[in-house]
Amino acid sequence: MAGDPRALTASRWRRAVTALGQFAFPRTCAACEAALDDADRGIVCGRCWARVPLLPSPRCERCGHPQRSRGACAGCALLAPFVRAARSLCWVPDDTSSALLAALKYHGWPAVAAGMGERLARLRWPADVEAERVALVPVPLASVKERARGFNQAERLADAVAVHWGIPVWPDALARTRATPSQTRLTPGERLANVHGAFLASASYADRLRGRHVILVDDVLTTGATLNACANALFAAGTRTMSYLTFGRARTAADR
Repeated sequence: MAGDPRALTASRWRRAVTALGQFAFPRTCAACEAALDDADRGIVCGRCWARVPLLPSPRCERCGHPQRSRGACAGCALLAPFVRAARSLCWVPDDTSSALLAALKYHGWPAVAAGMGERLARLRWPADVEAERVALVPVPLASVKERARGFNQAERLADAVAVHWGIPVWPDALARTRATPSQTRLTPGERLANVHGAFLASASYADRLRGRHVILVDDVLTTGATLNACANALFAAGTRTMSYLTFGRARTAADR
């Protein structure tokens, strides 16, 4: 039976309008600005995702850091003692991973977090972490930065992972007690001093946090100063265990 001529005409018009729109305003990758292919999902091209410098194997079972020898683990040395595990997807800085982070944080493309979160959700953890994790807690952004950016990138990453893990995000479980300068250009010692006492667990989450295992989420793990300061605040509020999840991880001296 032939289709409704009016429906066929409307369908052709929709295809024509879509094609015209793509010609006039071509879809481009948020990271590299190359034209997106029809097969590309989201706003990052497949070429960029393929170029992301994934952390190589073998990796430490606890901290997820690549291991070159059987000696002391450089990644575990960064973690607070009550942190069970840490996982990251890729190295930073790097042309591609840094471009993805810049698109998310600075260039107005929060939707990039969806693809990041999809890939983060695939990372494997020790069995006890997968069994015990009850919620994702994003590292809070300073209020002035969040107002300027319009969102907290750590919260967007947590939301994207939560879709795949089926656990909640507790965006207000932690609060910043004061604004802190960017950690980017600080030495490890300055980073520790910069975020010392800068976070506080919310009293309204006290019952939910007590005795639980939560996953702290941030965009990058460098020295661990920010994540450890958050973990200290949660531990003081009665949280039993924390694990860390970040998109990027900075190389240690041994990795360079």
